[in-house]
Amino acid sequence: MARHFQCTACGKCCYGQLPLTIKDAFANAERFPLCFVWTPLRQGSKDYPMVASLGTTIKLADRKELAVLIVPTAYIPSELPCPALLENNLCGIHAEKPARCKTMPFYPYRDEQYQAELLIPRKSWECDTSEVAPIVFQDKRVVFRDDFDTERQDLEEQVPLLRRYAEFTLKYSPMIVDSLAKASMSQKAGQVVTSLSSFLTATKYSDTKQLAQRQLPVLNAFAEKTVGHKPHVDFHKKYTDWAKEMAYLASRP
Repeated sequence: MARHFQCTACGKCCYGQLPLTIKDAFANAERFPLCFVWTPLRQGSKDYPMVASLGTTIKLADRKELAVLIVPTAYIPSELPCPALLENNLCGIHAEKPARCKTMPFYPYRDEQYQAELLIPRKSWECDTSEVAPIVFQDKRVVFRDDFDTERQDLEEQVPLLRRYAEFTLKYSPMIVDSLAKASMSQKAGQVVTSLSSFLTATKYSDTKQLAQRQLPVLNAFAEKTVGHKPHVDFHKKYTDWAKEMAYLASRP
């Protein structure tokens, strides 16, 4: 069955968290407040094989396994817009926007045959899915696939680095396994959030100081945006804590 879709530039999808590739996250370190979001998935899900291949697997005490995505993320409250969203709801960095934005609404973390489910607009989104819109999915395949394939390739290439990060984190913060197991029981996709600084430390990233200098003003700005807002208490605390970590990394010789 053919599925139709066209973006109407309503800007409704440009709010809240934005999953990124490592390449896009670091290219936009002066724009987005960055972290790593761990999303666990239990065995038996149709998405388990893809998540395991693009993320990592973790053994639980009951001899079962979790597949875990570890995703560089622009960590933004759902009520706040992307920093690049203009007042006219257009993208201010359209020519250089992240792969995730180019590929929308498709999602390369999911097997291609299941992508049709993502063509149903969320509540309040104004995407055009009428028959006058272009056919974008047919015979369980994405039709216009250059952006989809590019993002998938980027995701595949970063797997070794993310697994090295996971190995380091599990060794030095073993309690994260309990947090992931608990998150996996949530009806909605549960998440565990870790800092950018933990990734830089674990992977011994070569340009840590420069990246920290670019990231620090962003975290301070978002800390200021969220101060005093009760729904954003957790975001504010994270921004504040991460800013301290970035300040330390930025000042190291």
